[in-house]
Amino acid sequence: MTSTNGLDRRAFLTRGVVGGSLLVGATRATDEKKRPALGSATGVAIERAPGERRDVRRSLKWGMVGEGDSVLAKFRMLAELGYDGVELDSPSYADLDEVLAAIEETGVVVPGVVNSMHWIKTLGDRDAAVRAEGVKFLETALRDAKKVGATTVLLVPAVVGPDVSYRDAWERSQAEIRRVLPLAAELGVTIAFENVWNNFLLSPLEAARYVDELESEWVGWYLDIGNVVHYGWPEHWVEALGTRIVKCDVKDYSRGKCNNEGLWHGFDVEIGEGDANYPRVMKALDRIGYRGWFSAEVGGGGRDRLAEVLRRMDAGLQSGT
Repeated sequence: MTSTNGLDRRAFLTRGVVGGSLLVGATRATDEKKRPALGSATGVAIERAPGERRDVRRSLKWGMVGEGDSVLAKFRMLAELGYDGVELDSPSYADLDEVLAAIEETGVVVPGVVNSMHWIKTLGDRDAAVRAEGVKFLETALRDAKKVGATTVLLVPAVVGPDVSYRDAWERSQAEIRRVLPLAAELGVTIAFENVWNNFLLSPLEAARYVDELESEWVGWYLDIGNVVHYGWPEHWVEALGTRIVKCDVKDYSRGKCNNEGLWHGFDVEIGEGDANYPRVMKALDRIGYRGWFSAEVGGGGRDRLAEVLRRMDAGLQSGT
């Protein structure tokens, strides 16, 4: 069991300053033995022969699976299509005991859990009672993750708005997350912050600082590649966040559609048809030694649609080799 405040200082500093996030070496390798999360970056650049496929694991969100009349039927379909995993919400619409049975039968695993209440019970809210509810939901998500063998809980840490200032969102959310870190350490589940359109942590330098100030190996970053494109370049986030990245979401975004049709229409493109530039993103992830999980977060459907999503995701993830 790892103490919340027991992160080796030398290991922390190797993650620390943004400019030095690639200089990790043996200390980070030691941390990887402590952290069970498959998908973390090692800090050691990945080299491969020309044309050699990347060792990636492909997942998707549970809400995308629109075919199958039971948990087991859905897992069987995903296995047949070639998916390695599927991420659940917490609270979950799926019975977790059924999920465990489906994992055992199909080999499709649950790499991560999404705290689906983080937009409603925000950890930066002015009301302490709301923040306390948010903490309870985060604790439930961590326990759900542990039960199904997931290694991360995705969390939107705070939302900035007219009634919640940037500074207050930062300070309040960090204070609430610190309350939960002992449980995360006890369970061995990482709290992974996602970049979303929440008016908070708008640059990768801030994102890196936010993670580092918590001084715990049980926090990291869940990089949403498509969400970055409207206000930046995903490969820049990879460079700045470095070994803080523990998992990645896969989608795309078109700046042209955004400009011509409206903000949200930017997402109305398939993976590989927008401006995310997956060849550059994947090369950047190679440089920080990222291995493991990529989860599609796009429009779902039945078997044919999910097969198409996997095909497009594979094309993006294997680009730039």
